[in-house]
Amino acid sequence: MTILKDLREFNKILVKLFNDILDYKADALKTPEFKDLTNNDVHVISAIGQNTRKNMSMIARELSVTIGSLTIAINSLVRKGYVIRERSDKDRRVVFVKLSLKGEKAFMQYEDFHSNMVSAMLKDLDMDEKKILVNAMTKIDNWIKVGLEKNKEIKNEEN
Repeated sequence: MTILKDLREFNKILVKLFNDILDYKADALKTPEFKDLTNNDVHVISAIGQNTRKNMSMIARELSVTIGSLTIAINSLVRKGYVIRERSDKDRRVVFVKLSLKGEKAFMQYEDFHSNMVSAMLKDLDMDEKKILVNAMTKIDNWIKVGLEKNKEIKNEEN
């Protein structure tokens, strides 16, 4: 294979894999109990986490979104009954959010889904293949993190 053909093939696989995982996840999480959740909702629920109380800044930073975007998502999740919003006793401007019982149930379903998906993906790989895969994915993830930081720097310079 030529390097150009390798790059095209990698790009094709990467895009297909990304889209297929999103489709698989969306389909798997669409249960009668949680049919009102979007993929975005699930990511916010996951970022809040179980048995935690986080402020909006922490969650926005973790999701790499603005406070404004997160506020819209949180408002929707509060209306749907998945999230509880609380103001700080020390500083009323600070808003904490935590999962309701319904939100914790959705969180657990999402965590179980991920655990089962990863186990199923890795079950036919031997130990060497797993090590190579994790190593390659770690390098790709590091490249993405560097790219995101560069993009943030460029956007900050433009503002």
